[in-house]
Amino acid sequence: MTDRLQAGDPAPEFELPDADGVPVSLASLRGKRVVLYFYPAAMTPGCTKESVDFQSSLAELEAAGVTVVGVSPDAPAKLAKFRAKEGLTFPLLSDPDTKVLQAYAAYGEKKLYGRAVVGVIRSTFLIDADGRIEKPYYNVKATGHVERLRRDLEI
Repeated sequence: MTDRLQAGDPAPEFELPDADGVPVSLASLRGKRVVLYFYPAAMTPGCTKESVDFQSSLAELEAAGVTVVGVSPDAPAKLAKFRAKEGLTFPLLSDPDTKVLQAYAAYGEKKLYGRAVVGVIRSTFLIDADGRIEKPYYNVKATGHVERLRRDLEI
């Protein structure tokens, strides 16, 4: 497993398809602050809660100059259904081979109901306009995470 990213580290570059199959790269977001959040699976209770919370805070985040992008191992078709069902208007990216998840150390061994399993480690990264990690958040809880991020951003 990749070492965890720290504040000041360069954010690993990527290009992944969105819910419509259109490639989105980190380089295309340069010049903007980005909240890049990794979640285990679309249309599951925790991931839905987290994504809907991001959508509910999207206007304030965008007003503060922050772009929100979600990443999961789900296929673009499932992401499109999730987007439509929950009314999500920010990009959802597909990483089925988990290469980007692994590059951000957001995939690996974790505890699930007391058992060690391998999977997505719910994590969020605030990336500055120059493509550096401003603040990493590992092992976040779906509930309350967006509010914590807003407090840290002072919005």
